[in-house]
Amino acid sequence: MCGERAAEFLNVASGEITHIRPVKRSVDAQGQLAGGAVAPGSFRPGTFHPEPALLEQLQPVGGRREAIIVGAGPAGYFAALELLERGIKPVIFDRGKDVRARRRDLRAIQQFSVVDPDSNYCFGEGGAGAYSDGKLYTRSHKRGTIDKAMRLLVEHGANPDILVDAHPHIGSNKLPGIVANIRETVLRYGGEIHFDSRVTGLVLDKGKVLGVIVNDQDERLAGAVILATGHSARDVYAMLHRQGVRMEAKPFALGVRVEHPQELIDRINTGNLRANRIYRLPATSWWLR
Repeated sequence: MCGERAAEFLNVASGEITHIRPVKRSVDAQGQLAGGAVAPGSFRPGTFHPEPALLEQLQPVGGRREAIIVGAGPAGYFAALELLERGIKPVIFDRGKDVRARRRDLRAIQQFSVVDPDSNYCFGEGGAGAYSDGKLYTRSHKRGTIDKAMRLLVEHGANPDILVDAHPHIGSNKLPGIVANIRETVLRYGGEIHFDSRVTGLVLDKGKVLGVIVNDQDERLAGAVILATGHSARDVYAMLHRQGVRMEAKPFALGVRVEHPQELIDRINTGNLRANRIYRLPATSWWLR
């Protein structure tokens, strides 16, 4: 059926359609009947060429060109992948622990109200979202394609459905493993990652950034420094102010976590349709209209 409709849309014979790939899909179950929307991409003979895996295009980097990244959250790790693609060695410093070791510190917060200032919900590998959400909503197209970021997540273990779903969601239970896989990619291709390593200063010379000072004692120089610290690292901004680094305020979004029973969300979004076995609708997402 999809092949016939694609051929009709393209005004070609159905036999000329060799491949159909969903580009985006969504479900509308607000009315009495459930409806779906699928945006397909259709290809004629000789025009479909599967895109090679992004990770297959990476080559091990040498040590001649290095860039320091401060922070092992999403921004830091995606910056590291971009540097690897350009043949530059990423050297990552994060004040917290790796994503799995953070579990113990989060448990200490929940059970004993004991907070490690360097390993908690805000700090550590994976950043603030590693143990809190996993939704992938964005409207930002200014600095690159969202598709590339999604493909990288899939190649590191995310469900391929995020490439086509209208409201993609990785899931908090899967995120730690994906974060750990990204770390292994960075290390496998020659990058460095240092945990329990708080950047406490910049090495400056006549206004030029030459490197960083780690844990108040160790100095590491590189050709560039990328700050990917997140908005919770107040000590970093205080340090930048003390050292006379020019900063510019920018708006930021404040997130609020709201939890409801899945049954209630399903009823709000789909009425009684999810209970109807004819439609076999999946669990619906919590999102504001």
